[in-house]
Amino acid sequence: MSSDKYRDFSTRKKEAMPLSTAFEDLLRAYKIKDRFDERALIQAWPEIMGKTVASRTTSVFIKDKKLFATISSGPVKQELRMNQSKLIQLIQERFGTELIKEVVIL
Repeated sequence: MSSDKYRDFSTRKKEAMPLSTAFEDLLRAYKIKDRFDERALIQAWPEIMGKTVASRTTSVFIKDKKLFATISSGPVKQELRMNQSKLIQLIQERFGTELIKEVVIL
């Protein structure tokens, strides 16, 4: 008998791993990690920006690595425009990746 008959050809890993690591690997394998992180960013917008900005935000969406945020208050809108680089830095620190490259305040 040949030993090839009993060789394991699966890509299954032998060692145990945390569920979070397995989930990250799954997202990367299906190439949906960026989309998942974008949704997580939109959900975390009130937490990242705080109550004041979140209460004056009417919509947030991401397209082509650009974050679009519609703000109903003029002074808050101006403040966000002046601090766009800081906002991008906050998002990168939170998500650990270059999720967005530009912020557009509408």
